[in-house]
Amino acid sequence: MDSKQSSWKGSLLLLLVLNLLLCKNVAASPACAGGAANCRLSLQDLFTRAVALSDNIYKVAEDTFRGFQKTYATGREFISRAINSCHTSTIPTPADKDQALNTESGTLLNTVRGLLRSWEDPLQHLTTTVRDMKEFPADMIRRVQEIEYKTHQLREGMEKIIKQVEPGVINDDIFAAWSGLSSLQKGDKNSHLVGFYNLFHCLRRDTNKVDNYLKILKCKVVHEGSC
Repeated sequence: MDSKQSSWKGSLLLLLVLNLLLCKNVAASPACAGGAANCRLSLQDLFTRAVALSDNIYKVAEDTFRGFQKTYATGREFISRAINSCHTSTIPTPADKDQALNTESGTLLNTVRGLLRSWEDPLQHLTTTVRDMKEFPADMIRRVQEIEYKTHQLREGMEKIIKQVEPGVINDDIFAAWSGLSSLQKGDKNSHLVGFYNLFHCLRRDTNKVDNYLKILKCKVVHEGSC
């Protein structure tokens, strides 16, 4: 009986020691795990988060465009009536993957930042407009709000990446102004829908570009092109 009690006490002591060691390891974990404001993530972690975020944004933008097209554009000649170019067409971008791979990382980073910055204003107006229009379904409104919020997060992440890749370098010249607000607010319902169609189409296009460029940048910067 004394032997069993001694064995039980020994097991209890072992559990207490293991718990103390576990608590010590948790306490010693990086501040990043707790979301500290002064936390400095590694460049690899920043790119991993940015790529995951951009991939999600593009998928939501794709779903939004497809949903809008199915609900409002079926049987309408929206493609021919929509503007042929997006407001960001003035921003020089690589034509294909090979050209993107051969573009300097700093230039590609500024291109991504420029595209994201150029969508800040239209996304704010788009979110406000769809929220106030009763004919838009709730899931479409939610998607637009999600895209705006996550794009803002991605912009913040890009600033952190640029500070590590090009410390001390500030280049915010790439920007394309958006002047399509009137197309969402004035005219008949059909004109409104054409304006939305064009905006969703351009949003899908540019979020796809950002996603592809970030994946290439992660390959070039983090893996030094060996991926």
